[in-house]
Amino acid sequence: MAPRTRSAPITVSNAEYERLTDLANASMERLPDVAQELLDELERAQIVDDKAVPKDVVRMGSTVTFKSDDGHVRTLKLVYPADESLDQHRISVMTPVGAALIGLGTGQSISWTARDGKHHRLTVTKVT
Repeated sequence: MAPRTRSAPITVSNAEYERLTDLANASMERLPDVAQELLDELERAQIVDDKAVPKDVVRMGSTVTFKSDDGHVRTLKLVYPADESLDQHRISVMTPVGAALIGLGTGQSISWTARDGKHHRLTVTKVT
């Protein structure tokens, strides 16, 4: 798997950092690639107090609109695995796209290699 690259640092709250690190470690056997990607992202993150996370940064429970390199615009809510429902536009942080989105701010982009080996890039356009 090729390394993922970010155009800017990411920001994660203390509480989310702890919970997401625990989730990734617990998922290492079942979903090793995504778990490692999430751990790598958390390792790079600027960890701040919960109230210090800017409003335009993707965090758990955020609804994020992003444009992908194929021109598609999608709006999804980032959730923990138990709450995932693509029918309700909720995506798990334990998916390649979900792990890519965590901590990004409006205007930031990320590139990564998906499970199918294809390279993708997305840019966050709105966070609510």
